[in-house]
Amino acid sequence: MAQKTMIQAITDALASELAADENVLVFGEDVGNNGGVFRATEGLQEKFGEERVFDTPLAESGIGGLAFGLALEGFRPVPEIQFFGFVFETMDEVVAQMARTRYRMGGTRQLPITIRSPFGGGVHTPELHSDNLEGLIAQSPGIRVVIPSNPYDAKGLLIASIRSNDPVVFLEHMKLYRSFREEVPEESYVVPLDKAGITREGKDVSIITYGAMVRESIKAAEVLEKENIDVEIIDLRTVAPLDIATIIASVEKTGRVVVVQEAQKQAGVGAQVAAEIAERSILSLEAPIGRVAAPDTVFPFGQAEGAWLPNAKDIEDKVREIANF
Repeated sequence: MAQKTMIQAITDALASELAADENVLVFGEDVGNNGGVFRATEGLQEKFGEERVFDTPLAESGIGGLAFGLALEGFRPVPEIQFFGFVFETMDEVVAQMARTRYRMGGTRQLPITIRSPFGGGVHTPELHSDNLEGLIAQSPGIRVVIPSNPYDAKGLLIASIRSNDPVVFLEHMKLYRSFREEVPEESYVVPLDKAGITREGKDVSIITYGAMVRESIKAAEVLEKENIDVEIIDLRTVAPLDIATIIASVEKTGRVVVVQEAQKQAGVGAQVAAEIAERSILSLEAPIGRVAAPDTVFPFGQAEGAWLPNAKDIEDKVREIANF
């Protein structure tokens, strides 16, 4: 079993599904000969040909429309939106077409589309490249939103997404692409969609989070352990729909919870998690629901990211507050 980065795990997943199913097509801006801006598709065009791995014009609306049409004709398109901040250019195709087609057609048609896109802060990208817009898509019924936090999950979740008959938005945090390695099997495998993972078991406080904030939460938990605060970390993995059962089981176990997201606080995934906990398990809580999120402002230019993004220290402080309430 090889040690791989998240970007290598994603490339493995794409190669695996291209080999397994001739209806899988990978396309987007610069994904062909160049292998994508982050090299996630490097070598795939050479191996599988230009008819199955190909470049598109710089037009996200065209990419979305092409994916929609191909899916209706029986293909399994895996389009890439080069940065998720550009999704506004194809919002009609994503939330008004892909997300609604199964309902619109009475369940007679399937939309097996997996939209891959990098997102997230901490890498000093230009404006609109880092924006955390997962809450925008999660608010649209009929489409999954999947966000891995590590290489193993990235490969298994991407394979599961491509094999799913529902549309999926698969978001890859840029800071995680090459920041660490872990063991990833060479063979194909799936990590179940709609199922959260327990990254770390604990008994005092639950942290509910996803994406890059899983890594920050692990750092915080290691510091807090030295203070005899035993933290449990739940990695949502799929943020729409939520795995409510795993969330509630953890909260009822610990009696205290901190919800962490990188995105701005208002109307985000964390707000939905907090609401579900309050509605279902408020009598199990021994303290208010803590929340860590970015300020409700526009994502700042790269020079100011460090002051704006939530980090391990922010999580530590909030967990201490909830633990000592």
